[in-house]
Amino acid sequence: MDFYKDLFLMQQTYATLFSVTNKLQVQGDQYLKSLTSRQCMAMVAIIHLPEGGATLNNIARKLGTTKQSVKQLINIMEKKGYVNVVPSKQDKRAVNVEITESGKQVLMECGEKSIYFFADAFKHFTTEEMEILWSLLKKLYRFDGEEQSGFEENIDFEGEENLTEAQERVMKEFARLRTESEMKRRSNE
Repeated sequence: MDFYKDLFLMQQTYATLFSVTNKLQVQGDQYLKSLTSRQCMAMVAIIHLPEGGATLNNIARKLGTTKQSVKQLINIMEKKGYVNVVPSKQDKRAVNVEITESGKQVLMECGEKSIYFFADAFKHFTTEEMEILWSLLKKLYRFDGEEQSGFEENIDFEGEENLTEAQERVMKEFARLRTESEMKRRSNE
């Protein structure tokens, strides 16, 4: 077994993953404008936690980061009026984070912009490649024995009849972008 090669590949994978994460965050910030990528993901985490369960610790766990990092994000978003921090009804030592109406509005705007960002960032990937990448990233996340608390592992992709007019417009544009990317990938093969 070539341990030197293994170590080299581990170092290169880590360095590349580190750089890719930073690059995605910077580019995502440029697309979203109203929120940073980290703020947007914190709000998405809040939405995916059960009512009364959006504590700083739970948000941090969902994002794979520290409570202190989440506290800084929440403080900034609270100053912008996007979230409220209220005492927890279940745990007197904890606080819950709730998204305000203006926070919901900005999250909806960022949701649309993020679709275009995703189309651009993943334009060179097939569906199968994205499935493989996601599977490998979840495997890497478990290096310390902890499972990732996913956002939406099981989703019904047939929910098209419940889309608003704006959501339908965005999904049609997303479909056009993905089709265009697929045609370019095929012509380069």
